[in-house]
Amino acid sequence: MRSFYDSIFFNVPPLRFPEFNGEWEKCTIKDYGEVVTGNTPPTSNSEYYDNGSYLWASPADLGISKNITETKTKLSLSGFRKTRNIPKGSVLITCIGSTIGKMGMATETMSSNQQINSIVINDKSDSDFVYYAISRAFPRYLSEVGIQAVPILSKSNFEKLPNYTTCREEQDKIGYFLNLLDERIATQNKIIEDLKKLKSAIIEMEYTHKTKSNSHIGDFIEQTSKRNKNCAIQNVLSVSNRQGFIQQSEQFENRSVASDDTSNYKIVEKNDFAFNPARINVGSIARLTTFDRGIVSPMYICFRTKDTLFPEYLDYYFETKQFFTEIQKRLEGSVRQCLSFEGLCNIPLCIPTIEVQRQVGNQLSTLAQEIKLEIDFLELLQRQKKFLLHQMFI
Repeated sequence: MRSFYDSIFFNVPPLRFPEFNGEWEKCTIKDYGEVVTGNTPPTSNSEYYDNGSYLWASPADLGISKNITETKTKLSLSGFRKTRNIPKGSVLITCIGSTIGKMGMATETMSSNQQINSIVINDKSDSDFVYYAISRAFPRYLSEVGIQAVPILSKSNFEKLPNYTTCREEQDKIGYFLNLLDERIATQNKIIEDLKKLKSAIIEMEYTHKTKSNSHIGDFIEQTSKRNKNCAIQNVLSVSNRQGFIQQSEQFENRSVASDDTSNYKIVEKNDFAFNPARINVGSIARLTTFDRGIVSPMYICFRTKDTLFPEYLDYYFETKQFFTEIQKRLEGSVRQCLSFEGLCNIPLCIPTIEVQRQVGNQLSTLAQEIKLEIDFLELLQRQKKFLLHQMFI
């Protein structure tokens, strides 16, 4: 069995399939294959882009998943002939700008723009192995870029970057193994995507009413403004448009931006709602479920439901397209548009009986919990992949 010290003093990875031994060889990127920098057909000629069917990658198409099966822009045959084509199995890497390091693999003959360098893999190398070897090493490569306004790795510098290689048989086995894990991650992403689509479909179906309502949100909620006198509560919260209520230190990377004196902060309790008037149009509204109580900045507008409205029912209404359409009609302000509490209260809302509300809320909450469990499992798979990348490569 290979010892920990072998991986320190010899060119061998810490974790290895037992049938392989011997040191890995030092190499450079160009030893894996020919490096090709992409190019862009003249955009002034619409003939190159109209009714396009040939994949043409930009940095926006990389880093989404390993395999590139779609691109935001496609080229016509005449446009494709103006580019430097790369074959199936080539490894694409963004080498300029804020997205430097984003990667993907060609699933068919395609091309890319000039921000991307592609490695056309040679017979001595396995495409999957090269993809993962570069993915593992890229944080080291960033030191080659240095500190500059626009980070860039030219083709000449990129192909000289150092790495390691091993016999083709070991490459194949490593690449196959990690590709299986990536396929499982892709499947897990699809499971989550489908569950989210199901949840959205149920929400739209449940909350879309054919008849106009004479009632409004303001009929079923009341504003709260209890203050944190004596600074008794220390749990400072913020509302994220992605995560709902979170601790402020989590949102600002362990930095506290709260005032030293929080006596004027508003108290929120379980099932209370809060929203940022200037960011509600991007989804910054949430119901407190993860804490029993906390405090939020005085800028937030806080409210709770009356007995006639089940909190979960209102919570899921805030995810509907209808709600965001109604928000846009009521935003005020010339420089920074905001939604007032009065504006929120004036949004029409038709509600069923409290029992139906409870059934809908519970159904959607169960589905939301299932989505969370699937996301937790996805994060576990991603941590496993990160660990294996660090252990199976030098």
